[in-house]
Amino acid sequence: MLAATEGIVLHFIKYGESSVIATIFTRDFGRQSFMVNASRSRKSKNKAGLLQPLFLLDLEVYQKQSRDIQRVKELKSSHAYQNIPFDIKKSTQAIFLAEMLYKTIHEQESYPELYDFIKSALLYFDLTEDGWQNFHLYFLFRLTEYFGFLPDTQKTSFESWFDLRKGALVPNEPSHPMFANKEATAELVALSKLKINELADFRLSRSMRETLLSILVDYYQLHFENLGEIKSLKVLKEVFH
Repeated sequence: MLAATEGIVLHFIKYGESSVIATIFTRDFGRQSFMVNASRSRKSKNKAGLLQPLFLLDLEVYQKQSRDIQRVKELKSSHAYQNIPFDIKKSTQAIFLAEMLYKTIHEQESYPELYDFIKSALLYFDLTEDGWQNFHLYFLFRLTEYFGFLPDTQKTSFESWFDLRKGALVPNEPSHPMFANKEATAELVALSKLKINELADFRLSRSMRETLLSILVDYYQLHFENLGEIKSLKVLKEVFH
């Protein structure tokens, strides 16, 4: 079946001398793998150049449910980013978020609400000039809602700790190590109330940004057993150091 859909690039690997296999989150078919010709012709090189982390594509594909790797008839950019590919800090955030999405989105079925959230957030991230340093924190927090484990950040007492195992604030310091201290919990609560256009008002020290990032990654680790090591995390921390 020949079908048209939108897609967000999550990952790609070289396959042989003249092809790549791209993992793309499509709006209509969920996560899919596609074989893309990347030979030396200019047209093929242009195609391969579009397969960068979180690039937005328009696709014409030969979709067959029984096939593990789908074929692409045509792909083109649906929106050319103005800043992400040219700003080292934004591009590093994109690489990190692409890895997180690659390791957490597995369903090969349509999830348009998730697709639209990711796309609209990326378009805002690309153009915003203020507050983008904390975009990855906002994105990871909001993404939990679509995966079904949004943290409960309602306070139940004067003092609160975020218990990662319970996914909620608790009135007493947990006896296990999987929790956020009171200061980090307060910032997590603030993050939970944030709208994307309020990112510029969310000010964090470098150390607190790293702390919240570690908390969120640990929280994802608890919900995705096969998440494994996030290889781009070290680079992200170095770029923001």
